[in-house]
Order: sequence, then C-alpha cells, then structure tokens
Amino acid sequence: MSPNMGSTYTEHARMWDCSSVQEYNEKYFEEVEKMKDDVRGLIAQLMDPLAMLELIDAIQRLGLEYHFKREIKCTLDSVHEHTNANRFQYGELHAATLRFRLLRQHGYYEMPQDVFCKFTDDSGNFMSAVEDDVKGLLSLYEASFHGFEGETIMDKARVLSIAHLRRKKDDISSPVLAWKIEHALEMPIHWRPNRLEAMWFMEVYKDDPGMNPTLLKLAKLDYNLVQSIHREELSQLARWWSELGLGTSMTFSRDNLLEHYLWNVTMVFEPQYKAFREMTTKMTCVITLIDDVYDKLGSLNELELLTHLIDRWDVTRADELPLTMRTCFQALYNITNEIGCWVLKERGIEVHPYLQKAWADQCKAYLVEANWCYKGLKPSVQDYLSNAVRSVGGFIVLLCCFFITTDDLTKDKLECISRIPSVMQCSTLIGRLNNDLAPSSCELAAGDKLNSVECYINESGASNEEAREHIRNHVHEAWKALNRDAFTDKY
Repeated sequence: MSPNMGSTYTEHARMWDCSSVQEYNEKYFEEVEKMKDDVRGLIAQLMDPLAMLELIDAIQRLGLEYHFKREIKCTLDSVHEHTNANRFQYGELHAATLRFRLLRQHGYYEMPQDVFCKFTDDSGNFMSAVEDDVKGLLSLYEASFHGFEGETIMDKARVLSIAHLRRKKDDISSPVLAWKIEHALEMPIHWRPNRLEAMWFMEVYKDDPGMNPTLLKLAKLDYNLVQSIHREELSQLARWWSELGLGTSMTFSRDNLLEHYLWNVTMVFEPQYKAFREMTTKMTCVITLIDDVYDKLGSLNELELLTHLIDRWDVTRADELPLTMRTCFQALYNITNEIGCWVLKERGIEVHPYLQKAWADQCKAYLVEANWCYKGLKPSVQDYLSNAVRSVGGFIVLLCCFFITTDDLTKDKLECISRIPSVMQCSTLIGRLNNDLAPSSCELAAGDKLNSVECYINESGASNEEAREHIRNHVHEAWKALNRDAFTDKY
C-alpha cells in the first residue's frame, strides 16, 4: 500500500460518516427484523431432519448465524438427541455427513467417526457406490476437515473425496453443484472466513433449487447493513492512522491499515464487536511496524536494547534508542496501554501485565530471527517453528480477542490463557505455516527466505514442491489438533 493512502482513506470516510450510516441502518432495520421473524417461523415449522440441517447450513454460509444462535442450538440439540435415540435415520451419505459436520462444528464432541462405517466395507475402505454419489462426496469432503488426530477414516474420506470430485467436477450437469465443488476444492468451508464465504455463497445460493427467497433477501440486506458499519469503523481508523503519521513517516515499514482491518473483520464481523475490530486493528498495525523494525531497520545491538526495554517495559530509557525506533516503541507502549485501560474500564480487571509479557515474548522471538539473519544461520524446521509461532504475532492478537470479547473475565481465566493453551498454539502455527506457503509481495520483493519451506529444503534436500507438500501436511495435522482442542480447551 502506498504511503499516501491515508488521504485516500480520509476522502472515502466522508462518504460514510456516522449520520449516513445511521440513516441507512434505520431505513432497513424494521425490514430486517420482520424477515428474521419469518426465518424463525420457517425453522420452527420444518419437521424433516435433512431439511433442517440444510437450512442451518445455508443460514451459516450466508453469514446469518449470529441472528439465529438460539434457534440453531435448539434444532441441533433435537437432531442430536433423536439421532442418539435412533429415531432419525440418515441412510444417505449427504445426510449423514452434513449432520456430522454441523454437530461437530457446534461442539457435540461425542459425534464419533464411526458414523461413516456404514459406508465402508470390511477392510475399512469406502464402498464403490460412494464414488458415484457426487453430492454425498462433496458433503463427505467438507466433513472430513472436522476430524481429530487418529481418526483414520476421516483421512481416507478426505483423500477419496478429493480424488473423485476432481475427476467428476467437469462432468457435472448442475451448475450450482459444479460451482460448489470447484469452490470447495480450493478450500473447505471449515477453513474459510465466514464473511468472505457469505459474499460468495449469496451468488451461488440464488440459483440453488432449494433457495429460500426470504433468506436470500435477508442475507443481502444484512450484509450491506453490516458492511456500512464496517465502512464507518474503517473511516475512523483511517483518521487515527493519518493523525498518528506512522504510515507516512516510517517509510521502511508496510502501510497496511486496510489489510489489517479486513483481517480483523474476517475474524469477528458481528456489529456488536466494534471495540475488538478497532483495537486489534491498531494492535496489528503496531505489530507490523515492530516486525519491520527487527527485519529492516535496527542493528543487532539496537534490537537487543529495544528487546530489553520492552521486556522491562521501561520507557525511561527510550532516549537511548535512535529516534525512529523510539517512536515505534512509543506507539507500541501507547496502544498496549489503551487496550489495557479499556479492558480495566469495561471488564473490571487488570490485563496490562499479560499484554506486556506477550510483547516481551514476541520481541524476543523477533530477536532470535534477527540473530539468525545477521549470523547467516539456517535453523532446523523444529527450531524455526518453535520460535515462529511466537514471532507471527498471533498470541498477542488472540489475547486481545479474549480480553475484549469475554464478558466474565476472571483471574483464573487470565492465568490459563496466559499459559498459551494448545488451541492458541495450533491457531498461531496454522497462521505461520499458511503465511510461509503464501508469502506477501513485500516479502518476495525483499528476498526473505526465512520460512518453514526454505528451512525444510535446507534440512532435507527436498525440492520446493516436496517441501511445500510437507508443510501443507503439517497444516492438516495442526487443524486436527485444533479441532480437538476446541472441545477440550474451554475458558
């Protein structure tokens, strides 16, 4: 992003000031509420289990789940209860796998992989009839990404469904099904940000034979209403960034305000989480700034001093730093205190020490990477990843997310989350590996090869594609661990 983008943001902000957003929202609010009531009535009227599940799936993919959390939970509770009592029979592959995916997604831990055994032979391989059920294969594919470590049948399901969907996708007569298959093979639903999925799914859903007009109209209107809120938030952040002046004065660093905001929107898009998006966007801007200080600006001695000051949280010695680094340190200090003060005011609990420690740990990880670079060292994959999960910045963002969005914060919860539970480690590992598989244009231009792919090539002598496949498999394994951790790590 060019250094003068701040002015562009500000000009765009005038188009979406507070009054225009409020006027737009008020105009359509009553219409949205009426359509929500209509959808609730539709959910209540449905008696067919498969129709219930397909409606819930459509609601989620259209980005409307946050409006119907209670109704979805009641419906899935009923489906789960009746399934356990054998009152609902799911003989078709599509029905069985859709049920499995939705129940696992919503925390029904006891949904076993054994539900797929009825579609396998005595050797544990999927029956040949499965290969001809394209809709069932697509549902099987999506369900397979909700597997845990050790669930071998889920691995078989993923391999089989990918192979046959790739082979059949060009011969599908239904355009909607063909689009869904092509989209799914690019990335499963489970890995996609809901906000981006909703934008794509609305275009496909309008041509779906089972499309509900009220649901589609609600999705489009809600999407535009929420987007108007996001635009207004972005305009405020653009003014903050422009007034701060870091985007234009720190020419060595990436000026990615829009990218950071959109990243936070994909994490939490619901209107009520404005504070989260505002503060974590500010935090990610500063994370990028400090990352670039370690990568591009400071000498090793200067970086060691900066790390020491951040570890001690000591601004009294900031004058010992060069002016540019001092300014960056001050920005880090200020935004961290801003978030800490907000949490203290809104949640009634002190989190400054946890944020300070997270920053210290992250900057120590940056310093390790700087040492590797200055000394020409080539770390092993294990050493690289042990450090990189901290340097990627995920822990700080996840801590902020937890502090800002959790209403009932307690000291015990803070202590647990500060120990970085497995669910957070898996999440940051996935982010790190995916970042390594798709380096940004800035990283490519800089010739930065300190990533897991390059480390694996150096360590094993593998080709680039072999190394990338190894890292992709690592991502799959991390997702399996994350799937299980989502059930076991509760705070």
